[in-house]
Amino acid sequence: MSQDLSQHTPAMRQYLGLKAEYPDLLLFYRMGDFYELFFEDAERAARLLDITLTKRGQSAGRPIPMAGVPYHAAEGYLARLVRQGVSVAICEQIGDPAKSKGPVERKVTRVVTPGTLTDEALLEDRRENLLVAIAESARAGYGLAQLELSSGRFSVLEVSGREALASELERLRPAEVLVDESSSLPEALRIERGLTRRPAWHFEADNGARMLCEQFGTRDLGGFGCAGMTLAIGAAGCLLQYVRDTQFAALPHIRGLSTEQRDEALIIDAATRRNLELTESLSGEHQHTLAGVIDHTATAMGSRLLRRWINRPLRDRHAVARRHGAVAALLAAPGRADLAELLAGIGDLERILARVALGSARPRDLAVLRDSLALLPALGEHLGAIDDPLLAELADRIATHPETQDLLARAVIPQPPLLIRDGGVIAAGYDAELDRLRGLSENADRFLVELEQRERARTGIATLKVGYNRVHGYYIEVGRSHGDAVPVEYVRRQTLKAAERYITPELKGFEDEILSSRERALAREKALYEALLTTLAERLAPLQTSATGIATLDVLTNLAERAERLGWARPTLDDTPGIEIIDGRHPVVEQVIDQPFVANSLSLDAERRMLVITGPNMGGKSTYMRQCALIVLLAYAGSFVPARSARLGPVDRVFSRIGASDDLAGGRSTFMVEMEETANILHNATAESLVLMDEIGRGTSTFDGLSLAWSCGVELATGIGAYTLFATHYFELTTLPEEYPGIANVHLDAVEHGDTVVFMHALREGPANQSYGLAVAALAGVPQPVIARARTRLQELEQNARAHAEREAVQLSLFAAEPAAAPTPEPPAPDPLREALDALDPDALSPREALDALYRLRALLTTD
Repeated sequence: MSQDLSQHTPAMRQYLGLKAEYPDLLLFYRMGDFYELFFEDAERAARLLDITLTKRGQSAGRPIPMAGVPYHAAEGYLARLVRQGVSVAICEQIGDPAKSKGPVERKVTRVVTPGTLTDEALLEDRRENLLVAIAESARAGYGLAQLELSSGRFSVLEVSGREALASELERLRPAEVLVDESSSLPEALRIERGLTRRPAWHFEADNGARMLCEQFGTRDLGGFGCAGMTLAIGAAGCLLQYVRDTQFAALPHIRGLSTEQRDEALIIDAATRRNLELTESLSGEHQHTLAGVIDHTATAMGSRLLRRWINRPLRDRHAVARRHGAVAALLAAPGRADLAELLAGIGDLERILARVALGSARPRDLAVLRDSLALLPALGEHLGAIDDPLLAELADRIATHPETQDLLARAVIPQPPLLIRDGGVIAAGYDAELDRLRGLSENADRFLVELEQRERARTGIATLKVGYNRVHGYYIEVGRSHGDAVPVEYVRRQTLKAAERYITPELKGFEDEILSSRERALAREKALYEALLTTLAERLAPLQTSATGIATLDVLTNLAERAERLGWARPTLDDTPGIEIIDGRHPVVEQVIDQPFVANSLSLDAERRMLVITGPNMGGKSTYMRQCALIVLLAYAGSFVPARSARLGPVDRVFSRIGASDDLAGGRSTFMVEMEETANILHNATAESLVLMDEIGRGTSTFDGLSLAWSCGVELATGIGAYTLFATHYFELTTLPEEYPGIANVHLDAVEHGDTVVFMHALREGPANQSYGLAVAALAGVPQPVIARARTRLQELEQNARAHAEREAVQLSLFAAEPAAAPTPEPPAPDPLREALDALDPDALSPREALDALYRLRALLTTD
């Protein structure tokens, strides 16, 4: 593409000038009923959207590649682009084509990026769409700012270390991340989609503080608890500037900033979040996850809040206990079903109010807001009948808004159209001038009927018709056979195959008045609609407070319903160290299996810190460990738990080292990933941490792996003292309790039946006696010849191992005298019991003969 704009056509010069302002974005350039893309943008869009790439004319002597999408269907294409991490600048016609000399004036009116979506059609209603900015300091760590533009929720956080950064990004799962264009990317960001680089000066703390104070109308940031968090303030300033640059609008719905401290919540690293499948399964699905089981919320904003609670369980036991108390009160409330029904009638107020603030709310948004506000008095009555302090606070926050509800009821028709573009939104009686202008248009039909009747009578043409189309306006149509009867004052307007269309001075005057009144009515209606949005924006603060209160009530009501339906119990949180879970169940597995779930208990305290868990593959070790962690997380999130009872002492972190995966793109083997995760646990776990360790050391040689597993277990139990569930197939580790205090053996039970194994999934004290690996392989469908060969080899290896152990037992020092030759052992004496057993053929015995044989064998055993 030539850089000399003088060689291009006027239209292309206009396009290229606008494109130069947004070089890294696709430019949707409005031309009539289409958004067009040109040059490299057209080629890129054709690939991303699978649309036709064409060529149109020439500019600068070269054909112009072009692709386009219909204006009325643009949202669908935008949704597909943002899901691929692509940002788009929307360029609209703002000039009047009838008055323009040359290209119609155009300008970019908004920029759509993955992290700044507000349109309902572009968002997933039950998932947050977060924009995150990260400021980095080699000395101080990282400052994070996060904003959900579609609700106005804005917060900051500072962390130290890349592991902490990765953990927070896994929690937030941002749609777009802003980073300093001059910094090297941390490992945690190298796979993030929607990565946007911004100038370094956008992250300056002084500039950020000034912008934030300007946004909130404050002198400083002391009231937000972040005055000394320079990295976070810099990130927040960058984020705020980016949103202003993309929205071309004020942001009145961003009214405050919350400050998060990492140790206020249970810290869960990135690997643990993935392993526990809190909101997304390892395969990327949402169904078989913790959120998938417990999220039966009535509103979309409640669903998003519930996911925030799951992802950030609080350590403040008082705050958590208040949630438990509210859930218990709702469980006992007789009108809970009615409460849930009322909540189901409330729309996504958070996002509707954000669109109101941005001036992009559509008529149906206002109808949903109106209908939702009408339900608040009944909601308050139900809450008033429940005695609970948290629910009483929510009732005050939700309140009622009769003036706003009345305004919307008077202003907006019951079922408005999707867009204000064609009018028909403002209700009759709301504005006298609009009613007058509409009256002119509505009387048009009666006038046209009367005119048609008069003209038929005057001309004697019974088939004469009066009509209208958008191209030619109003007309009188007369068939060609009646041409001689057409009055002289009729002026021909259009010739058809079988008729002529005419206009008269009377009809022309009527047309001018009607068309003018329609245009004026539409303009009046649009002005009234904009004024209505302005009025609502002025009332934004109390409406947003109500929305957050409704979302919280929805979550608590949902947790009560889940506790009742699934048989969950209220947990107890106290200061006594330990975790006591009686008959705990895995909340997800229990819902997806056909047979009853086998409940198991957990007992850890100051004297019992680690359980070495053995048992067969497929026996349930990983399920047991995960269910214990999920019960802890649910309890600290404020939910009841899947157990008969649960008592939890202080817990600060949850770690898991479960499963095997590699990072080939990052050059890390499965064993390297395993060791890095293990190192993270050993460096960061404390005596109040819950640690899940599964099959440590299996990715290397037997002796290396066993040594590592042994040493890690000892460190966790005696050095760190964490609450640890340590699953292993190294039976050598079952001797740990004999050497170190605070460690106990447990196993998942199984029963061998012939060549198969039956998994009991029940936890028992003590170590397992074998691993049943060959039986599991057979169940998996490994061919029988392979199983038989493996069993033979296993017997050989076990015999060799016993022989080696015997040799090791008598091995002397390297400098000791050579031992005398061992005497040849005497052959073993005959064993009457074995000989009797060998002589029996069980398949040939009758029941009576078998009983007799049993008595004889018992007599031999007694004699021996």
